[in-house]
Amino acid sequence: MTPFAPWLAESSRPDHIWYAKRLSGNDTLANDAHQAGPYIPRDFLTSRFPSLNRPDEENPEVWFDLFIDSHSAQRRVRAVWYNNALRGGTRNESRLTNFGGRSSPLLDPDNTGALVIFAFRRVRDADSPDCRVWVCHDDQEEDLAEDLIGPVEPGETVIWSPERGRESQLGETICWLDPSDIPRDWMESFPSGEEILKKAVELDPGQRELDPDARLLARRDCEYQVFRSIEEAVELPGIRDGFDGVDQFVARAQSILQRRKARSGRSLELHVREIFREEGLSDGCHFSHGADSEPGRKPDFLFPSQTHYRDPEFPDAKLRMLAVKTTCKDRWRQVTTEADRIRTKHLLTLQEGVSQAQYEQMSEAGVRLVVPRANIQRFPEAIRRELTTLGGFIDDIRDLRATSSG
Repeated sequence: MTPFAPWLAESSRPDHIWYAKRLSGNDTLANDAHQAGPYIPRDFLTSRFPSLNRPDEENPEVWFDLFIDSHSAQRRVRAVWYNNALRGGTRNESRLTNFGGRSSPLLDPDNTGALVIFAFRRVRDADSPDCRVWVCHDDQEEDLAEDLIGPVEPGETVIWSPERGRESQLGETICWLDPSDIPRDWMESFPSGEEILKKAVELDPGQRELDPDARLLARRDCEYQVFRSIEEAVELPGIRDGFDGVDQFVARAQSILQRRKARSGRSLELHVREIFREEGLSDGCHFSHGADSEPGRKPDFLFPSQTHYRDPEFPDAKLRMLAVKTTCKDRWRQVTTEADRIRTKHLLTLQEGVSQAQYEQMSEAGVRLVVPRANIQRFPEAIRRELTTLGGFIDDIRDLRATSSG
């Protein structure tokens, strides 16, 4: 099996371009979706396979060789553009198919949530002759990839090439700041996560009218736009000025990537805290953020508070904890060691699905998933009723407050 680090080096040559994403339950066979097979934006797929761009033909297709080097697998696969929307239908999307069912690492339900990289070889004005693929096995491989291309979050697609780096895949940009709208002190010292979130709340106050689940996803998109617009305003002038040497370039690139990773790891936690506050829960009274449960163990949130948790007279049944992680494929195990008094550990994640086997492991370990309402359809149908939404979790906290005060 090809080691990952050499694969990264080999696949990041100038004649390659990457498409990276985290496999959702709709990509794999985790939720038995009929469209099983990785979703790839049509514009990108037709740029790799110009012969696929045949709008006059119904569902045009191209066949090519795909090598899944992470699992020593090879397959002749099909790129297809489902285009019946051009003929009065509703479908206008592209996918890769013909992977061979559950035997394929790309369709294996247990790989739901894994980071996957498609490295297409580029040929001028012609179809890519083949594609090399790596499905990351664990956190270590994902960290290695994200050290190069930056964080890849659930639902996000990243296009990366050696000469252009990471290409922005933002949708609507209603929260994008023009340089003239950015405070001068932010240009001199990059703002904190709390400051960026505050700006996102100011830019789209109508999000307050959304339920907590929809608000979390909408506001996080807004906050990411704010972050990226500040990053571009701060960093782009220096990049355009050029560098005195390779070391200076590498140092600048590493600084940018580290800032992105720090934002990714902290952002979701800050968003959840803000929503708790907006829903009438106050710090220190109704929840504690980042407080120790036991020495050296620090759940993201304790309910009603750290004081209640450490009071042996307070009933265990009225205690709650919430961990917050953008992905949970392997990281859910970290939650099981937190807050010994609390038998059921709640974990909020943005991951778009898990396999039935993964969910059973979590359940046996006492972990219950909290999932934004819009993502529930990406989970296996058999477990959807067992998932808790963010709004449902907040209601539970309110009920505990009512019974405690009564």
